[in-house]
Amino acid sequence: MATEENTEREKAHGDGPERIAAPTAMHHASGQLAQLLQCEPGPVSALKPTDDGWLADVEVMEIERVPDTSSVMASYRVHLDELGQLVGYERTRRYGRGQIDR
Repeated sequence: MATEENTEREKAHGDGPERIAAPTAMHHASGQLAQLLQCEPGPVSALKPTDDGWLADVEVMEIERVPDTSSVMASYRVHLDELGQLVGYERTRRYGRGQIDR
């Protein structure tokens, strides 16, 4: 939501909307992906600014099992615009919860 102050500054400088801050981008990436996948929001393991927004890697539990170390996790790459709206996502990796990278 644009504030009056932001709108005035944008008009004065001729700029588009200001990019959201990194912590806000992390929150948006996790929350919006969870909403689409209908799961609990997971942690953001990577965040990188791009020319037109943000790229975030979000971890999601896809299949919950007992014991939880056998649960199936996935990493999703989430594309956000400058305002933090999700414009695309893709699953980049699927792995067991107890698995570590070497």
